[in-house]
Amino acid sequence: MPQPRVQIRPRRRPPLHFLPLGGCGEIGMNLSLYGFGERQDGEKGGEDDWIAVDCGMMIRQDLPDNPLQVPDLSTLERLSIRPRALIITHGHEDHIGAAAWLWPKWGCPIHATPLAAGLLRAKFVERGLATDAIRVIEPGEALETGPFTLRFLPLTHSIPESCALLIAAGEHRVLHTGDWKLDPEPLIGPPISAATFRAIAPVDLVVGDSTNAPLPGRSRSEGEVAEALTRTIARCEGRVVVSCFASNLARVLAIGRAAQRSGRRISLMGRSMERMVGVARQLGYMDDLPPLVPVADLGYLPPEEVLVIATGSQGEPRAALSRLSRGRHPHFELMAGDTVIFSAKAIPGNERLIQRLKAGLRHFGVSLFDEENHPELHASGHPAQEELRTFYGWVRPRHLLPVHGEARHQQAHQSLATSLGIEAPVIPTNGDLIRLDADGLSLTARHPQQPHIVNQDAVAALPGLGGGDGGHRARHGSLYLALSVAATVTGWTRIGRLMLDASQSSPMDETAFADWLDDCLDEIEVDSLAELRLALQPRLLGWLADHLHRVPEVHLQILAVEAEIPGE
Repeated sequence: MPQPRVQIRPRRRPPLHFLPLGGCGEIGMNLSLYGFGERQDGEKGGEDDWIAVDCGMMIRQDLPDNPLQVPDLSTLERLSIRPRALIITHGHEDHIGAAAWLWPKWGCPIHATPLAAGLLRAKFVERGLATDAIRVIEPGEALETGPFTLRFLPLTHSIPESCALLIAAGEHRVLHTGDWKLDPEPLIGPPISAATFRAIAPVDLVVGDSTNAPLPGRSRSEGEVAEALTRTIARCEGRVVVSCFASNLARVLAIGRAAQRSGRRISLMGRSMERMVGVARQLGYMDDLPPLVPVADLGYLPPEEVLVIATGSQGEPRAALSRLSRGRHPHFELMAGDTVIFSAKAIPGNERLIQRLKAGLRHFGVSLFDEENHPELHASGHPAQEELRTFYGWVRPRHLLPVHGEARHQQAHQSLATSLGIEAPVIPTNGDLIRLDADGLSLTARHPQQPHIVNQDAVAALPGLGGGDGGHRARHGSLYLALSVAATVTGWTRIGRLMLDASQSSPMDETAFADWLDDCLDEIEVDSLAELRLALQPRLLGWLADHLHRVPEVHLQILAVEAEIPGE
């Protein structure tokens, strides 16, 4: 009797999932999750296991008080995803700045290289969090967590100990690049090892840095920038202020060396700069940085012996350079004959703030050196097209997911990959659940993300402008506010009477309200009435919520007496 045929179907290997919650379609706020195992179309449940990579923030320059924005974790809660570990690629704020706010929801181990771990510990202590979960791993080492094996592969960036992650789960091998560039002279740390990355080829997928993908050629070396800074500072006669990112330790070291060669003493200005240099010195990275002079003691030195390294190159209103531009620093006032050097590139979206900052600096009669007229004074920490081609020649990826960039950066990265024969069918946006399996990459679900900001000591969904809390709070009565304003160098001022017609059930102290409004207008630094209205509305709703039992519907009318800001 013939035996029935038994059909043996090949077992499909479990898929790998990629879920970005930040850093896609924007520069900043990087947070990516990797899941291994089956999950039904992105719905709740499944036999998958997850890790998180980086946990960064971004500064919302378009909102009042420039709050920190952090990733929205509600998608993870809806999908019952809880990462078993948080892995950090490097110590920049857009990769670690949200960890102290979001990690308590997970309570998992955090694995980071020594510098990033030191910076994280400082943030945790500041928030009153225990630091036992932060575990140090050296560049080049590997770790296992659940089904994942991760190797930390050192590469060059604008902060020491930056690492790409080779993530292996099942038969999948993914290279998460983090931020990188090919720098033959990085000043701090060794150059990138081509042999290290050739040895891991080929990889199934690269999740890669798109920041400079639209740019041809290569990024400038930190060594070249150091030489240009030395030449430029040597020619300056009065006091010199150099602004750069606090985390660009190679640049800080280059500026310090240039100052020493020109006979200048150096001082650090800005809390983040002091903290970053302090942690780096503890780890032995800045041993040859010249001795520091407190800012309060600079007045005892002749102008030609003074150099200040300051935060605030992006026009951040509360940073050191912005305070100098408004004449509001307690120990240092700019004057004619001083030189201000911008050794940093404008991050997309910050251009208007930077122009306002420069206008304030010119008011003091200082000489300005910036990227527009002196590009040799800055180098990007991200790869341009020639570097991407070289790197992909080493690791030979089958697929690419372009991340860390706005849509135009991601699209340029996708086009370059396609020209190299690398499949890049998906451009991720935040909240996309992307599947990698034997058939390649596919988008399985989309989860819209709501902006979340750090509000006082908590994380909250960003309120809607018309409702103060996303439009869910009931309104009681109406408030009609009409005011005439004039622009000033630092903000706006109210002209004439305040027209206030309040129809609500709670009494209102109009004198206190007018005083608050005047102070508020003086602090808002925007260029147009539309932006002023956008900035004033949420502050107004916040004041009313704090001072009235019932919040009215607000109707705001603003009239300009002068439309232009003097000096701009």
